[in-house]
Amino acid sequence: MINVMNPCYDKKIPIPTCAQICRSDEEKMMANNYRIGGPIISHLHEDVQRQLFDVRLEVHAPINGSEAFNSGKVDEQFSFCIESGSISGHGKRNNDGKGGNSGHGNSGSGNACQNAARFFNVKEPALEKWTFSYFEDLFAQDAQQPTIVNVASKVFRGVQISKPGQYSAILTFNGKSQTVARWTVRTSSKKRTAKNVLFFIGDGMTQSMITAARLIGHKSINGRYQTLMQLDQMDAIGVQMTHSIDSFITDSANSATALFTGKKSTVSALNVWVDSSANSFDDPKMETIGELFRRRRKGGALGIVSTAIIGDATPAAVCGHTRNRNEEGAIVFEYLNSPEAINSTFTWPTGCQQPDVILGGGAELFLPNHSSWQGQDMYKAFEQKGYNVVFDANALKKTSAKDRTLGIFTIGNMAVWVDRNILPQNLKGKKTSPNGDGTDAVNQPGLKDMTLKAIDILHERSKGNGWFMMSEAASIDKAMHILDYDRALGELLELDDTVRATIQHLEQMGELDDTLIVVTADHGHGFDVFGSADTKYLTSQSTDPLRRRGVGTYQTSGLSEFQVAPGSLPQNDTIVFGPQGPSFPVQWQPRYKLAAGFGANPDHRENYKLELTPRVPAVSGTGGFVLNTQDNPDGFTIQGTLPLTEPQGVHSLTDVSIFAHGPGSEAFRGVQNNIDIFYKVADALGLGV
Repeated sequence: MINVMNPCYDKKIPIPTCAQICRSDEEKMMANNYRIGGPIISHLHEDVQRQLFDVRLEVHAPINGSEAFNSGKVDEQFSFCIESGSISGHGKRNNDGKGGNSGHGNSGSGNACQNAARFFNVKEPALEKWTFSYFEDLFAQDAQQPTIVNVASKVFRGVQISKPGQYSAILTFNGKSQTVARWTVRTSSKKRTAKNVLFFIGDGMTQSMITAARLIGHKSINGRYQTLMQLDQMDAIGVQMTHSIDSFITDSANSATALFTGKKSTVSALNVWVDSSANSFDDPKMETIGELFRRRRKGGALGIVSTAIIGDATPAAVCGHTRNRNEEGAIVFEYLNSPEAINSTFTWPTGCQQPDVILGGGAELFLPNHSSWQGQDMYKAFEQKGYNVVFDANALKKTSAKDRTLGIFTIGNMAVWVDRNILPQNLKGKKTSPNGDGTDAVNQPGLKDMTLKAIDILHERSKGNGWFMMSEAASIDKAMHILDYDRALGELLELDDTVRATIQHLEQMGELDDTLIVVTADHGHGFDVFGSADTKYLTSQSTDPLRRRGVGTYQTSGLSEFQVAPGSLPQNDTIVFGPQGPSFPVQWQPRYKLAAGFGANPDHRENYKLELTPRVPAVSGTGGFVLNTQDNPDGFTIQGTLPLTEPQGVHSLTDVSIFAHGPGSEAFRGVQNNIDIFYKVADALGLGV
């Protein structure tokens, strides 16, 4: 039994003694990938020149189960070699892995398969051994009959390939059995086109959401919009596919990993290929765009901005390395230190080297408590490394652009745009002050405030050497999960407003022509608008069939009232602005609203009104999560489409849009895989040169 981990094989493996396979598709893949004596398996892996990565080799011998092999005795004498060139086939090789002319086969290149330690110019890694368990299928899980697997492993740390081309990585085990990984090292651009890159992520943002946000934020007369979103006016637009290596439905961790490393990984994994070891911090790593930028662009500045907990999956993917995205305290510790500081048993010769600016939520990861790294006061740790620490919008505005800055503005995720601007009472009584004094975090900055301040800090600290920043509108996704469509669309409009303000700010600074701006999502949701809703009629009815008459489709859908003054008819053509100015709704609780739905949701009730408090569509009940009777009691019931284990909506398969502006933007046109975006950003910055 064989498993070449990273960059050859990326499959979610149950942690020893915690084995559990939850879905039948994973069970099938587990069995197929652990077949003994089967055909040679080809795996694809790509790198930019000089990007660092680890390689984990695992040889497995199941003790029991349908794939039991050799009484569980694992081959500890396996060998690993690498050959360059276009490989069309493989003949016999020396069992020591050193290769040779007689053992090369028809490679078409004449290059020997070289022992991997010699190829990478490193010492031969030490042999590691462990045991893990998993359930082959749901029957085995019901019977509590796990399969026990013995493992022999080696790992090469922090290696790189500087020469572009095709490579075959060949693991030989159990005598003559082989697994072959196909590696591609892309040719890097020989010219840097952008000095700076600002990478916006609208978490979970789909084109249907953008369309809905445009409708509520911009006036349409006779079917023509009088103004457009900033995203509509970017230099280039493309589409990216989001699926992960072992699942066509991705999460934010491994989708952000793809965007920031150019590598596919596994659900919940951050910048690692998941292995079967017990330690979630020793999995083989990939160098991120943040690490590569720091290593290759001396003097360049690095920034991370998010409206989420700053240790959450998307911001974590700029620098963090773990197969478990929930290790948020460790991720914050890694921002300040390195993977080696978390796990001193290995070498990782790169890192983000203390980003110049970090702004977001998640005070629980910094206050000394069970959620922070080893209970440490991380505010103090950051201050000792020279960071200015700020806790609210006023302090952020006043802080010097010359110093490294940590801005944490609330416990948990930051308040969404709708609650900060329309329903500010929702910020009160939460006791979420980031300094832990038990008061309310009522003065939180928005995404625009944080992004513009971060630009100033990066510009000042980079001293002309350029900068890279990731800025995330996190709660598009978080609000969509709970079917809170108005809050999600408010976050999307805030993102669009931030992109517009960013372009204006960079132009005023004289940096716009040197800055590539990329706006995309990490994945999508099954959201769309299918009509309008007369909320007054709908909520006045006494039965579900009558309430559903309030939904208008086709010619009865009419127009919404988001862009007319209160009391006006939807057909009113007067252009007016609401309290928040242009590009936002004039009113948020009109009679005629959008009728929208979700492709994957729990049982819930819908009345299409603005939720006055953040939504809880389903609650725990008999047999799992059931309809929340306190949520929209005057709405009609919508039957769920998910297992009762799911309390919220889930991600979808849909491709998501990419928008780009500035030098190098033309590369983002067309249909592409999410991993391609990393290489295009790296090329624009000239990181492979």
